[in-house]
Amino acid sequence: MSTPTDQDLFERWRAAPAPLLPLLHAFHARDGHLSDAALTAIADTLSIPRADLYGTVTFYHHLRRSPAEAAAPRVCTGPVCALHGAEALCAALDAVPMPCAGRCDQPIPVLHQDQLRIAAAGGTRAALPLSLSSPLPPPNPAGSAECVFAHLRTPGRATLDGYRRSGGYQGLARALAMSPAQVIQHIRDAKLAGRGGAGFPTGFKWQAVADAPGAPKVVVCNADEGEPGCFKDRALLDHDPHAIVEGMTIAAYATGATLGFLYLRYEYPETFFTLAQALDDARAAGCLGDNILGSDLCFDIHLRRGAGAYICGEETALLNSLEGKHPFPRNRPPYPVTHGFNNLPTAVNNVETLAAVAPILRHEPGWYHDLGRGGHAGTKIISLSGDIARPGNYEAPLGLPLPELLYGWAGGPLPGHTVQAVTMAGLSGGFLAGDDLNVTLDEPGLRAKGTFLGAGGIMVFDERRDMVQIAAQAMRFFAHESCGKCFPCRIGTQRLSERLEGGGPDAPDLWLAEVQDVGRTMQALSACGLGTAAPNITAGLLRSFPDQVARYLAARQGETTWTP
Repeated sequence: MSTPTDQDLFERWRAAPAPLLPLLHAFHARDGHLSDAALTAIADTLSIPRADLYGTVTFYHHLRRSPAEAAAPRVCTGPVCALHGAEALCAALDAVPMPCAGRCDQPIPVLHQDQLRIAAAGGTRAALPLSLSSPLPPPNPAGSAECVFAHLRTPGRATLDGYRRSGGYQGLARALAMSPAQVIQHIRDAKLAGRGGAGFPTGFKWQAVADAPGAPKVVVCNADEGEPGCFKDRALLDHDPHAIVEGMTIAAYATGATLGFLYLRYEYPETFFTLAQALDDARAAGCLGDNILGSDLCFDIHLRRGAGAYICGEETALLNSLEGKHPFPRNRPPYPVTHGFNNLPTAVNNVETLAAVAPILRHEPGWYHDLGRGGHAGTKIISLSGDIARPGNYEAPLGLPLPELLYGWAGGPLPGHTVQAVTMAGLSGGFLAGDDLNVTLDEPGLRAKGTFLGAGGIMVFDERRDMVQIAAQAMRFFAHESCGKCFPCRIGTQRLSERLEGGGPDAPDLWLAEVQDVGRTMQALSACGLGTAAPNITAGLLRSFPDQVARYLAARQGETTWTP
């Protein structure tokens, strides 16, 4: 096959919806990097000021600007991979460190020229084995009913035929026999809420989009799973891609949308091809495109790959990224339900949320609601990793006690060790330790402990781990990923990072007061969730580990030894 010319690439993409990201990736794949000439051609063709395009491209982590950059592999140095020796591997490979790549159950991922591999610490370039697809979730204990994982382990589930053999597209067929208003009411009665972190009721969001003026309306799947410790979306996308296609199509029918986007994080290169195949197969079978399943519904989904930026998991930053703008979060109001993609009414839903839609439509609303415990509605996928016997994704009923998950389902800590702490909501919920571990997995229970469930990532740390060091690493991540738009987050994450790495006032009482004051300011004034969540790390550290903080502060004054 001949190498495509610039003109070939422009003809392929410039008339497509949201053309910038696919054009950047097309040039990047062809040349191995984005040259000045390529950026100039793209800017001129799409009528983007060259300085703006340069600023946008350099904001992303994985768009290389030179052959030298392209030659360097990238090693995940996220919290779990760091426990497995990621820094040593990074040095051994002359690699560039990258934030958590969503493989906490398969440490340590290495990206090299769009090829993903898994390596052990101390490996070499030649010894990096090719990774397999996402591990299937471990079976839940007998009697624990599931929603999105109920058929995921069925052989062939990722194919169209396999999906249909286990109930696929029956939810869509039932929805098309109802009115859009009835579909929305069905979802509202089931009490499905967003599973990406915010927990906003899905039916209310869809109703707002349906009621908003403007067309075409849009459905966006947020598959930019960048929270450290979270890898649930990858399992769904790899093993059950048609569930997301069906969920998006039902959302389109309910809201009146005709345009859809699936925004996938860059670090899942194999998943991109799985999704592309699923979309092609769905179109060929009449489950996507014009007159879906013989109805009047016309809706298509465009697959778009991100380029590496944690902030793009925030829905308005994601929309700006799709539109080819600098991916800053937007000021709200207005909200995406009225002014989303290209200022059109837009429903942005997470992968797990959309995967639950079709099963809910196949059942009555009470079925989903009753999957929870203690009056809580539904289930939540928990990505469990770190110092735990059986890491992986578990679909847990909301209201499940955390100790039951850790010890009964996942086998407890590693042999000879004890659980010292866990993180909640990936990193964004901070730490839980001690008596606070006796909590149920639901928002009211967790909020009472000063944290939240969020996207459902839980990382376990045993008694060997220095929690000040873990907190310092977490804050470095937030400082690195802050988009810089608002100064409370831009400056605050840097200041907290400095104070966890030896900086700040010498007097311990002043250090503590300053850390708490910076955290309060960030939570009160930051423009998006990154800035409001980052101080949960220091708040949880001070609350749960005052003895370790005291030793750290004493070491700064030469009274003890502490190694960051």
